[in-house]
Amino acid sequence: MNDVDGFLAAVPAANRQAFLDHATAALPLFKEYGALRVVECWGDDVPDGKVTDFRGAVQAKADEVVVFSWIEWPSKPVRDAGMKRMMEDPRMRDMTMPFDGQRMIFGGFQPILDA
Repeated sequence: MNDVDGFLAAVPAANRQAFLDHATAALPLFKEYGALRVVECWGDDVPDGKVTDFRGAVQAKADEVVVFSWIEWPSKPVRDAGMKRMMEDPRMRDMTMPFDGQRMIFGGFQPILDA
C-alpha cells in the first residue's frame, strides 16, 4: 500500500496565489523524486472547536486560512529517499514559503483503509 505525507499550515489569505505558485513550482520536484500525487486544499469550512481544531493546531491568525495537503508515494522506502533528496535539492531549499513554516505540522502515514 502507498505511503502518505500529510501537512497542515496557516497561510495568509492574501497569499493564496503565492501559495499556489509555490506548490506548483514544488510539484515537479516531488514527482521527480517519486511522488505519485500531490494534493493542496485551501480551507473553506474550518470551524473553531471547543477543545482543539485545525486552526489551533497551526496557531492560525484571523487573516490566515488553513491549508491541508498530502503527498502520496508508492512506498515508504520511496518516500524516505524522495523526501531526503527533496530537502537536499537546492531548487527546493531556494524556494521561499509564502507562510510561516515553523507553524506547519506534518507527518508520514501508512494508509490502513482506502475505499
